[in-house]
Amino acid sequence: MIPYIRRAAGLCLVLLAALLVNAARVMVFEAGSLDGNPADRRPAIARWGQPRGEIVVDGRPVTGAWDSGQQLRYERSYTHGPLYAPVTGYASQTYGTTHLEHAEDAILSGTDPMLAPLPFWNDIVRGRRPGGNAVTTIRAAMQEAAYRGLAGKRGAVVAVEPSSGRILTLVSSPSYDPAVLSGTGREVKDAWARLNSSPNQPMLNRAIRQTYPPGSTFKMVTAAAALDAGVVTDVDAPTVTPDPFVLPGTRRVLPNEATGCRNASLAYAIQWSCNTVMAGLGVKVGLAGMVDAAEGFGFGDTGLKVPSWVARSNFDRDMSADQLALSSIGQFNTRATPLQMAMVAAAVANNGEIAHPYLVDRTTTSGGTTVHRTVRTSYRQAMRPSTATQLQRLMVKAVEEGTGANAAIPGATVGGKTGTAQHGLGNTGIPYAWFIAWAQAADAAQPAVAVAVVVEDAEASRTDISGGGSAAPIAKAVMEEALRASTP
Repeated sequence: MIPYIRRAAGLCLVLLAALLVNAARVMVFEAGSLDGNPADRRPAIARWGQPRGEIVVDGRPVTGAWDSGQQLRYERSYTHGPLYAPVTGYASQTYGTTHLEHAEDAILSGTDPMLAPLPFWNDIVRGRRPGGNAVTTIRAAMQEAAYRGLAGKRGAVVAVEPSSGRILTLVSSPSYDPAVLSGTGREVKDAWARLNSSPNQPMLNRAIRQTYPPGSTFKMVTAAAALDAGVVTDVDAPTVTPDPFVLPGTRRVLPNEATGCRNASLAYAIQWSCNTVMAGLGVKVGLAGMVDAAEGFGFGDTGLKVPSWVARSNFDRDMSADQLALSSIGQFNTRATPLQMAMVAAAVANNGEIAHPYLVDRTTTSGGTTVHRTVRTSYRQAMRPSTATQLQRLMVKAVEEGTGANAAIPGATVGGKTGTAQHGLGNTGIPYAWFIAWAQAADAAQPAVAVAVVVEDAEASRTDISGGGSAAPIAKAVMEEALRASTP
C-alpha cells in the first residue's frame, strides 16, 4: 500500500509543480500580452469603477462624474463644457482622452505612483488611489470674455502672463460639449460622427493645434530681426524702400493697404502696417537671419507641450528672395498657432525673453496635497532687451495713434499689432483677422498679459479687418479682465 501512496504523492507533486510553472508563465511571461488583450474588460472596469479627479479653474472644478449604474460605472461630466473644452479635452469610455484629460491622465485616474503613500504601493496592493486633481492656470473671467467675444465664429484666443508663461486664456470657437462623448452606446457614436463631420470642426483646438498665416502680426518678428541684425539702427529714420515695391526676381508688385509707406521708417511701418517696408527689411536681413529670428521665437519647434502637444509653427528654411519677402510679412508658407503669436507678443512685453508656456499650475491628491508644481523656466531669448524696449514703444504707438486703436484701454499702457492673413485661391478669401497685444497697468512694474486673437470668418471689409475691427475688441476685453484681476 505504501508504494502506491508514494506514487500518488509523487504524481501530486508533479502536478503541483506543473501548476506553479503554468501560473508563473501566465502571471510573469504572458502578463503583458494578456493585459493588452482587447477582450479583457477588467482594466476598463477598474478604470471607470471610480470617479476621475477634477480639472480646476480659479479654485472650482470644471469637471465631475456621475454614476451611470453600468459596468463602466462613472462617466465624466463637464461644467460649462464648450467654454473649457480646449483646456480639458474629453475623457470618453469609447474614444479615449485628449488635451489635459490625456496629458494628466495618470493623476486624474489615480494610477500615478506619486499619489501612493509608499513606493511600489500600487503594484503591491494591485489597486489605485482616488484620482488626483489638475489645477490649471486659466482665469475664468478672461476665458469667458474671449468666448463671448468670438460669439461662435471660427477662431481662437490665447492669453499668457509674459513674466511667467502661465496660460491665462485658451479658447477655440466654435466649441462642443465633451460630455456627449463620455459614455458608451449609440448616442455617443452618433455624437462622435456628427462632431467629426461638421464643416465647422468644433473638436479642432484652434488655439494650439491649428496653424494660420499670421499676416502682419509677423512683422514684429521681422522688426526684431532687423534691429538685432543692425539692418535698422534708428527706428524713426527713413528706410530705402520704394513704393511700389517689386518682389525681387519677379515683376510682381507688392501692394500696401496704408499710404505714405515710401521710404517710411520702421516706426511708421509698424504703426500703419506697411507691407513694402517690412518685406524689404526681411530681404535685407537675409534668409539665414530671418530663419534664426523666427526660430528664436519658437517657429519650427516640434516638441512644445503645455502639457498638451502644440502644432509646429512654420517659417521655411529654403526660399527665394521673393518668397522671403512675402514670408517676412506673414505670407507665403509662414504659419503660426495662436499660442505662438501670443508668445511673440509676450517676448516684446518681457524684454525679449519668452517664458515656457504652461497650463497646469500644480497637480494634487484628492485631499489637496500638492504632488507636483510647475516651475517657471525660460523657453527662448527671442531678441536683445534693447530691441524689445524699442518694439514696446512701436506697439504702443500703433495702439495710440495707428491701426490698433480699438484695443486702447484708458489708464493702461497697451501695445498691439494688427494683421490680415490672406488665403484662398489667388488670395480671394476674406482675410483672417489677427491681433496681438500686451497690456500693463499704470502702477504695475511689468505687463500683466499678452494676447493673440485670430478670427477666421471675419464679416467685415478688408479695411476694417486691417484696422483691428474684428480681433482687437476681443483682445481688449480679455486684457481688461487681466488688468482687473491684477489690481490689488
